[in-house]
Amino acid sequence: MIELRADLHIHTCLSPCGDLDMTPKRILKKAKEVGLDLIAITDHNACGNVEVAQSIGEELGIQVMAGMEVTSKEEVHLLGIFGEVQRAKELEEVLHKGLKIQNDPEIFGYQVLVNEKDEVEGFVSPLLISASHLSLEEVLRKVHELGGLCIAAHVDKPSYSIISQLGFIPKALELDAVEVWDISHYLTLLNQGYGLEGFTVVYGSDSHFLHQLGGRYTKIVVEDPSFYELSLALRNQEGRRAWVEGS
Repeated sequence: MIELRADLHIHTCLSPCGDLDMTPKRILKKAKEVGLDLIAITDHNACGNVEVAQSIGEELGIQVMAGMEVTSKEEVHLLGIFGEVQRAKELEEVLHKGLKIQNDPEIFGYQVLVNEKDEVEGFVSPLLISASHLSLEEVLRKVHELGGLCIAAHVDKPSYSIISQLGFIPKALELDAVEVWDISHYLTLLNQGYGLEGFTVVYGSDSHFLHQLGGRYTKIVVEDPSFYELSLALRNQEGRRAWVEGS
């Protein structure tokens, strides 16, 4: 078994709120510098820069998971993590059918697709930070149907979290983990009726700027940095585990 540092919540320049310096090439270079072993690219409702990141990650020895940060119609943010980029593309196709607002880059920011050389390949038109037409339960079900992992994003934040939007986590919701922003705040929320008990806790940097990488990460014990091993770690099965220091 090996202990790795994983960051499952990183935005590229495809997200309109992401800095234009957040190209896959620069992200992977920074991830290498700060000692990350496994990352997930999780742009808002899109996965167009994932394959480029995976190609660069392979060269640098960093495992890159395909993912995205989905906004449900209740405006709850959920991380979908996949073992195959094609699965993420299938989810993206479903989501984009419901994104009716077009992006205005002067207001929201550019949504940029780039290649391995940081050259612009194109722009995405639908406003990616819009809420999708899928409910929280529908997003969770679709991610699982596609073989992915579904993590409730930044559950202790005052906006766009499952607790801020619903007030609690429904008992029947089969999340694979909950991501927290401030572990001390999360601990104060435990056993207060929010339904946080029993979930694996992870840290993600939610990086929109390069300097944010490395500040928050999850420790995992696995045999290798594969999607299968990550899924075992989030479930604390077969000797694999995932945790946040202080939790």
